[in-house]
Amino acid sequence: MTVVKQRQALVSCFVCGSLPLMALAGYGKPAVPVAQAAKMDAVAGLPVPGIAEVKTIAQEGFIYGLPIVMNYAVMNEYILNKNSGQWKAPFNQIFNEARVFTYQDTAIPTPNSDTPYSLLWMDLRAEPQVVSVPLVENKRYYSVQLIDGNTFNYGYIGSRATGHEAGDYLIVGPRWKGEQPPGIKQVFRSGTDFSLAIFRTQLFDPKDLPNVEKVQAGYRTQPLSAYLKQPPPPAAPPINFPKIDKELVKTNFFDYLAFALQFAPPGPEEIAIRAKLASIGIGPGKMFSIKDLPPERQAAIVLAIKEGGARIESYLEAGQKNINGWKVGSLFGNREFYNGDWLKRAAGAKGGIFGNDAVEAMYPLTKTLASGERLDGAKHKYKLTFPKDQLPPVNAFWSMTMYNGTTQLLIKNPINRYLINSPMLPQLKKNADGSLTLYIQKDSPGKGKEANWLPAPDGPIYMVMRLYWPKATPPSILPPGTGSWKPPAVMQAQ
Repeated sequence: MTVVKQRQALVSCFVCGSLPLMALAGYGKPAVPVAQAAKMDAVAGLPVPGIAEVKTIAQEGFIYGLPIVMNYAVMNEYILNKNSGQWKAPFNQIFNEARVFTYQDTAIPTPNSDTPYSLLWMDLRAEPQVVSVPLVENKRYYSVQLIDGNTFNYGYIGSRATGHEAGDYLIVGPRWKGEQPPGIKQVFRSGTDFSLAIFRTQLFDPKDLPNVEKVQAGYRTQPLSAYLKQPPPPAAPPINFPKIDKELVKTNFFDYLAFALQFAPPGPEEIAIRAKLASIGIGPGKMFSIKDLPPERQAAIVLAIKEGGARIESYLEAGQKNINGWKVGSLFGNREFYNGDWLKRAAGAKGGIFGNDAVEAMYPLTKTLASGERLDGAKHKYKLTFPKDQLPPVNAFWSMTMYNGTTQLLIKNPINRYLINSPMLPQLKKNADGSLTLYIQKDSPGKGKEANWLPAPDGPIYMVMRLYWPKATPPSILPPGTGSWKPPAVMQAQ
C-alpha cells in the first residue's frame, strides 16, 4: 500500500466506521467515545455544537489534520511496519540508500532522483539525539532537513545552512529541558516527540556513487547520554501504534489524527483549532467513533471531508503563481512560516510531502502548457527550451524530473532516465544559438537528440523542476513567484 494511494484516499475519504484508538501508556487519559463525551458535556451544561457547526469544524479539522495523518502513514511504512515493502530501519537508526530513487520507490510522492537519501526517524521521548555530519567537499551539495510530525521544517544542517565542516548537532523533543552540551554546534527543537531527518547527498554521475557512500558513512546518530558517556535515562513507555492502510484511513481519519496529536503539544496558533475539534469529540485521548453519531451528523462529517479535500485541490491550482504554465510558490517551512495557515500546509503535503524551505530548494511544477491544456504523453510530444545563459540560477544544482501525472511517481522507461539535471550538462547538446532544448515524449526523439530526451509516461504528465540552494540575487527565482528568473513554457512539438 503506497502513501500516494493513501494520500489520494485521504483527500476523497468517506467516513463510515471506526477503529478503536489504542491508549498510549503514559500519554493522556483513557479514550472516551465521542457519543459518551457529548452526553457528559450536556449533563455538565456545556454547549453541544449543532450540525452546521459540526460540519464547519470537521472541514477545518480535516485540512488541519491531513499533513499530520499523512506523516504518520509514511512513518508507518518506513519505521513501524516491517511488511510494508518500504521499511527502512528502526527508530534512531540512520538508513543509507546508496542509490537514487526509481519507479520502484513508492512510499513518498514526487521523490527526487538527484540525491541518494539517508533517512533517520527519531523517537525523542526519552532523550535527545546527537546527529553528526562529516567534512564534505565544497563542490558537493548536501543537506539534512529536520521535519516534525506537524510537517514543519524546524531546522537545517548542510551546505547552505551550516557549511561543509564536520560537526555534532543536538535534536531535542518538545518537552526537553536542558543546556547545550560542550561540543554541540547547534540545538534544534522538534515540535513533536517523533521527528524525521532527511539527508540528501549530491551524486554527480553513476561513477560518483562510491564517493557518496563515503559521505553517507560519516552520517551518525547517538543518544545524548552516549555522546556524554553517561548512563541512559529510563526508556520511554511502549506504544501500540495503530495499523494504517487505505481502507482504515477512509473510515478512521480522525482517530489517526487524535492518536498523532498526543505526541504534538499545541503551539499558540493551534489552540483555537484544537478547541474546536475537542468540541465535537476529536482530540488527544478521545476515540472518535462516527458510527455512534446520529445519521445527520455522520452525513455532515462525510460532506465536510469531501469539501475540505476540494479546497486543498483548489489551493494547489490557484494558491501559487502561474508562470508560463508552471506553478511557482512556496508551500513549505517552519511553524512561523505557516502561522496557522492550515490550508497552505495541507496543499504542500498533498503536492509533495516533506518539501524544503524556499531558500533550500524551489519546486516549480507543471501539468499543463501555458494555455492550460493538460500535458499528455499519449497524445503529444513536447519540448522545453532554456534560452542562452538562462538556465535555472542556483548555488548548488538544478534538475527537471518526470512523473506519472496520476500517481506522482517516477515512471519506468527504456533508458532508466528519470530526470535531466545540471551535472549532465557536459553530455547535453546545445542548439546553434547556445540555447538548450529538452525533448519530452514517451518515445525516443532519435539518436541525435536522445541525450536531451526526458522520457514521458504514456498518459498524463507531471513535471517538477528543482532548484537546490537557489541564488538570492538577480537573476533569481526568489522571492517565490516574483523573482526575476522565470521557468520557460513547455511547448507542443510539431
